[in-house]
Amino acid sequence: MSSAIPWASPLAQYRAHRAPIQSAINRVLDSGTYILGAEVESFERAFAEFCGGGHAIGVASGTDALILALRALGIGPGDEVITVSHTAVATVAAILASGATPVLVDVEEACMTLDPAALDAAVTPRTKAVIAVHLYGQAADLDPILAWARRHRLALIEDCAQSAGGRYRGQRLGSIGDVGCFSFYPTKNLGAVGDGGIILTREAKIAARVRRLRQYGWDDARETHEAGLNSRLDPLQAAILHAKLPHLDADNTRRAEIARRYERGLRGLPITTPAERGGTEHVYHLYVIACAQRDALMAYLSDRQIGCAIHYPVPVHRQRGYVERIIRPGGGLPVTERICQQILSLPLYPELSDADVERVIAAVRSFFAR
Repeated sequence: MSSAIPWASPLAQYRAHRAPIQSAINRVLDSGTYILGAEVESFERAFAEFCGGGHAIGVASGTDALILALRALGIGPGDEVITVSHTAVATVAAILASGATPVLVDVEEACMTLDPAALDAAVTPRTKAVIAVHLYGQAADLDPILAWARRHRLALIEDCAQSAGGRYRGQRLGSIGDVGCFSFYPTKNLGAVGDGGIILTREAKIAARVRRLRQYGWDDARETHEAGLNSRLDPLQAAILHAKLPHLDADNTRRAEIARRYERGLRGLPITTPAERGGTEHVYHLYVIACAQRDALMAYLSDRQIGCAIHYPVPVHRQRGYVERIIRPGGGLPVTERICQQILSLPLYPELSDADVERVIAAVRSFFAR
């Protein structure tokens, strides 16, 4: 019997970079510094340089990155923040955790990211920011979103949890808006071996405030000027991430190669394969197809030991813990409602072999040939 193919494999990623990761871990353990310190600072500088400059501040998770970014921008109770319902729930959870109210709008059909045409109906005098989610590794359409935000004097936060290394018009994602927020969850394109996140900004004042807020609101003398969190990137995770960062572009290139192979192999089937926005570099955190027979196809693949997942089966505005705490301008999100019934993530990670990609393609084709 063939071995199982997972939809993602942090273990394969570790094995691919085992030697530098183990060296990084040993270095941290031997240093005796286990909270913040030189390892975190070194990774912060390297990540900022990778993204084209600015300031990078390591935090405990991608969710905390969003919370701290909102707080550093002065956003809280009484304010509204516009984002999408078709996203990981963390995006909306962070808005609520900051004390603000999420205003959820629809996505574009082709790229499944925030629809700039939906913004005008969502803005009110209480709106303070918009969070553009670069979903699945695909850049949101930042030119019109940023122009709209500037016109209304609003902050633009890029949710880059799934898009590390991606580009829009030649610029790294996370470096275009006021703040970029990244997750290093183990399945991400740049993944830790636990939780981790980072905030990227070109504004020194925002960076300084985030650095205070991530550690109780302390200044250098450990005097608290405002209430903060305990949200520090662990030096072990920072060292591991620093060891993997030089391989990120090559890993993303491999992800794109696998996506091209899927595109060719699945051509002609009654499914929709991922679109790529012109002028961008899609880094394929996930390879998400749309299929009217999604559930049957998922069961068929599972029976053949091919892992797949749904990102995301229930949009945030339909989830019980959020439905009464969000605003939906106009009441309907028709594209979001439709795609959540059809989307399916096929296996994709840099270490996936060409043979396994062909096995996934053959299984999908055999489903439709029955």
